Amino acid sequence: MTAAEAAAGTARPPRIVKTPGALAPVPHLLDHAATCAAFRWDDARALLDGLPAGGLNIAHEAVDRHVAHNRGGKTAIRWLGKSGARREFSYADLAAGTSRFANALGALGVQPGERVFVLMGRLPELYLAVLGALKARCVVSPLFSAFGPEPIATRCEMGDARVLVTTPELYQRKVKGLRERLPGLKHVILVGDAVDEAGTVRWADVVDPASLDFTIGATDPETMSLLHFTSGTTGRPKGAIHVHEAVVMHAMTARYALDLHDDDVFWCTADPGWVTGTSYGIVAPLVSGVTNVVVEAEFDAPTWYSVLQDERVTVWYTAPTAIRMMMRLGADSLRGYDLSALRFMASVGEPLNPEAVWWGLDAFGKTFHDNWWQTETGGIMVSNYAAMDIKPGSMGKPLPGITAAIARRTSEGRVELIDAPDTEGELVLKTPWPSMMRGYLHEEERYRKCFADGWYFTGDLAKRDADGYYWFVGRADDVIKSAGHLIGPFEVESALMEHPAVAEAGVIGIPDPTVGEVVKAYVALKPGFEPSEALNRELLGHARKRLGAAVAPKAIEFRSNLPKTRSGKIMRRLLKARELGLPEGDLSTLESDEKR
Repeated sequence: MTAAEAAAGTARPPRIVKTPGALAPVPHLLDHAATCAAFRWDDARALLDGLPAGGLNIAHEAVDRHVAHNRGGKTAIRWLGKSGARREFSYADLAAGTSRFANALGALGVQPGERVFVLMGRLPELYLAVLGALKARCVVSPLFSAFGPEPIATRCEMGDARVLVTTPELYQRKVKGLRERLPGLKHVILVGDAVDEAGTVRWADVVDPASLDFTIGATDPETMSLLHFTSGTTGRPKGAIHVHEAVVMHAMTARYALDLHDDDVFWCTADPGWVTGTSYGIVAPLVSGVTNVVVEAEFDAPTWYSVLQDERVTVWYTAPTAIRMMMRLGADSLRGYDLSALRFMASVGEPLNPEAVWWGLDAFGKTFHDNWWQTETGGIMVSNYAAMDIKPGSMGKPLPGITAAIARRTSEGRVELIDAPDTEGELVLKTPWPSMMRGYLHEEERYRKCFADGWYFTGDLAKRDADGYYWFVGRADDVIKSAGHLIGPFEVESALMEHPAVAEAGVIGIPDPTVGEVVKAYVALKPGFEPSEALNRELLGHARKRLGAAVAPKAIEFRSNLPKTRSGKIMRRLLKARELGLPEGDLSTLESDEKR
């Protein structure tokens, strides 16, 4: 919506009616209600093979079974280096490379269950290490290569790292000085050209000569597979424990939420240091047997558009931060690119503002399909599906097999479900499901507090409309209480983003002795717009017209950049801490921040 449209009181329709493209494959999920009613988890497990001798192992489902089914010659990973290099790995290549890594771990004396940490950019060896360690029944924990020494040390200490796979440059700058703090770290494997470093071995020396033959040992589905760290509001990060059974969810959501078909070329832009980059940048596409594009370089709009064009990407999974950055450049930046192969676009990381959905339709001729999940859920829980009408700003509807609800906890600790449409409460999920975290590492009590009466409490406030669509309101600790109103920051941020000058917005509550809290917004502008008192007044007026005086911000502060996590979430708690002079808490996942 433009400022002129808002002033005229007109709005885009509340729903985008989906019409299937003439050349698009028939969506896997055509009738949401019927599919959910008939769904059984055994249906999802039937998408997988299981180990030949019984049990379930993620790496077998992602790699080896495709070779067993004579699909070994198909391209599994198409890697594009930031300097122009290009490498392709067939499923047979991937099977050989991951077996080599698994055998190398065995030769080093690494046992099943021990922790293998991976610290590097999106290099091919990262994918071989993650899948090879899963073959060896080790526990894998991917780390962002942009982490500083302290976040690396904290996670390796908490996770009892036994093996670290990294590059010589990262080792020298970030890890070498930590070795005394990490007595359990027995093996450091360096990828690339490395000088001899005491206490390290070179990938070329231990992995390349290893045998191509490896038999995955018996793997119970409940065997721990992945350890993902997620930042806490204060103190140390949380370590979410996942098991091999999670691959059931990855396979099912790749089919229903991302609508992956056999001949798709898929690109997930997330770094594997974030749960999306592992679950949907490695596991889900490979389990589905598609070609998975991996781009080493970070965001750059022309480069990304070229990748979509040149690689003939058909399904694209990206983050709202990237979408907002593309919006800053405008739809004209897409001119000249042939994106005709692209048929499905999805978004994850934080809720996608309605204006971003409309912009996708205007710029690409297609809508971004938002979906919702968490590190703790291990897989997509709520989604907008390929054949489903989209309500811009909505998370969509729950996946088959997932029961979601809006609820509140009573003073007795019980769960009270809220049936009335459009009533805010906490989003809860009925337990269990295959990819649900099995614990927080070393924090059993904290884990138990997430559950009550067979429901998982997500910590996200939401509402469900009369059509069954779910709408994000805000994190429970982000909601602003002002003069008896409960104000979700996402709603205010989305209204501000409808103004043509606004690229991003972050909203918090400021203590006020009269009304409890007042709303303050932090705004980053699009190119061509400059902060001014006149623009400040215009934005305040725009918000009041859209939201009403009780909900609209009372103050706006312009910033060149907003603090965000590496998964693209605006860190409202950090904005609030700095505004009020409070402790900033865990900043290990901070991605961008003008004050950093």
